[in-house]
Amino acid sequence: MKDEIILAIESSCDETAIAILKNGKEILVNTVNTQISEHQKFGGVYPELASRLHLENISKVVSYSLSLKGFDYKDITHVAVTIGPGLPGALQIGVMAAKTISEYLNVPLIAVHHLAGHIYANEFVEDFKYPLLALVASGGNSDIVYIDKPLNFKIIGETIDDAIGESLDKIARSLDLPYPGGVSIDKLTKDNFDNIKTITLPKVSLPGYDLSYSGLKSHVVRLVEEEKRKGTLSQEKVLAYAKSVEVAFVNQLLYKLEKASVEYKIKMIVVGGGVSANSYLRRKVYEIFDKNKVDILIPPLWCTTDNALMIAKVAHHLIKENKIAKIDISSYPNLQLDDTSIYN
Repeated sequence: MKDEIILAIESSCDETAIAILKNGKEILVNTVNTQISEHQKFGGVYPELASRLHLENISKVVSYSLSLKGFDYKDITHVAVTIGPGLPGALQIGVMAAKTISEYLNVPLIAVHHLAGHIYANEFVEDFKYPLLALVASGGNSDIVYIDKPLNFKIIGETIDDAIGESLDKIARSLDLPYPGGVSIDKLTKDNFDNIKTITLPKVSLPGYDLSYSGLKSHVVRLVEEEKRKGTLSQEKVLAYAKSVEVAFVNQLLYKLEKASVEYKIKMIVVGGGVSANSYLRRKVYEIFDKNKVDILIPPLWCTTDNALMIAKVAHHLIKENKIAKIDISSYPNLQLDDTSIYN
């Protein structure tokens, strides 16, 4: 049988990424060109700049990726691309590039949901055991997803306002910490976490498995601004605010996740998205679910940020189900994880 070789493209936000995956397992290429340094001066992602940088970089990153192992592009059997959710202009650059390559090589085009990629990145560690719960925690999303078979997503809980990563970024900015805020907070607290004092914060209470971060974020930002106005924001207090927010945000996620794991009688917990790199979250997941005798999958750090390998992994499953995209498919900035209409 001919080897399945997928070239995947990810450009939903501030990384231009290319990967080549062989037979769903063997990593041939994994290239990520990040724009973080360009966006730091704005304190966050500047959408128009992201789109322009993707346009400037996409052909260079593709060419570089294909040259890494003297790879013969004629061996590519499928082209996969993130079609949503994400920044409209950024998504369009990746989709146009994928369509062009697909047409030129006359190979099928596979449309992939960005969050499905973050979930299935865990399969680079171990195959899934169903039914499972996936916790997706990133700059734009906070979701608890029930999956009873491959690619069958049911969102049972989600943020009703801001996502956890977005909220961490805004609080970090108020504390004068650099973007990405979640990374800066983690770096600040992780080495001396248990010795940092905490500040009492309000508890968020929502029915079911939904989440909320906006009110708590605004409350903390107001406290910090008041400290600045009074000139009382010491380094000790910066540490206290950083740790307190980290604990409050992560504990809300994990309380809902543990509750859902019991109701849905799941076999495995998987965690994905940029916030899955957070040291406190990783530690607490193991503390909670080890005692519940539930298998845990957390992706390696290299696979927590946006990358194209996770897109190729999802594409591998879609190919097995013969879910091929039409060449005139568009990008969908607000695409829902459980929306299957793109394959009709």
